[in-house]
Amino acid sequence: MYDFTYQKPGSLADAVKVLSGDMEAKALAGGQTFIPVLKQRLNKPSTVVDLSKLGLSGITVAGDKIVIGAMTRHADVASNPDIQAKIPGLAYLASMIGDEAVRHRGTMGGSLANNDPAACYPSAILALGGTIKTDRRSIAADDFFQGMFTTALEQGEIITSIELPVPQKSAYEKFRNPASRYAIVGVFVAKHASGVRLAITGAGQGGVFRHTEMEKALSANFAPAAIDGIVTPPDDLNSDIHASSEYRAHLIGVVSKRAVAKAA
Repeated sequence: MYDFTYQKPGSLADAVKVLSGDMEAKALAGGQTFIPVLKQRLNKPSTVVDLSKLGLSGITVAGDKIVIGAMTRHADVASNPDIQAKIPGLAYLASMIGDEAVRHRGTMGGSLANNDPAACYPSAILALGGTIKTDRRSIAADDFFQGMFTTALEQGEIITSIELPVPQKSAYEKFRNPASRYAIVGVFVAKHASGVRLAITGAGQGGVFRHTEMEKALSANFAPAAIDGIVTPPDDLNSDIHASSEYRAHLIGVVSKRAVAKAA
């Protein structure tokens, strides 16, 4: 690691002040991505701002929505009875992230802020039509994810919570790398009163994206057979040592049908 200053503020205002006043300062949530990056000397922050004392964890039900604090750990999302009952797809997704050690340290807010193109949470938040709350505003999921490792967050802006509407049905399926457990292709599907939203992670060169053609077909008929014959072009999909773009295009159809079958 390179040398850096470490701060652990006790209030959100203090954390925002440090991060906003120093372009080279970086926030530390669960650290499951950031700490390895530091160890490999891929980032050289002037100051690391630990967010663990800001009181941003917890899960509450507010009418037809579930609100999850940004520092809530994956393990807590997976085991929460309200999420298991109301958004089972999200509980399952959280239970499949990394390994047990990662799930007890990693946080939802940290994952969303990092927006890794193979991370699981972005597909859920996008398919559920969630809202990301920060210290200064609310950002719709459709506006939040802006490309690989890129979000709408501004310098010094901190995610405080995530608000998710409760869908009629939900499910998550992923074809995962057996070593890292990251999604080679992951699909989250959510059926809402207004229609179906289906988001894909792990496959797109620009990160998470919605499959609008499948959404239209599933809104008319929420069944795996509804997406028979829908072909995903491989042009904008990832191609690497784990899977070619053509194989990922094929997997999108397979994994989507599995997710719909589970939800239905």
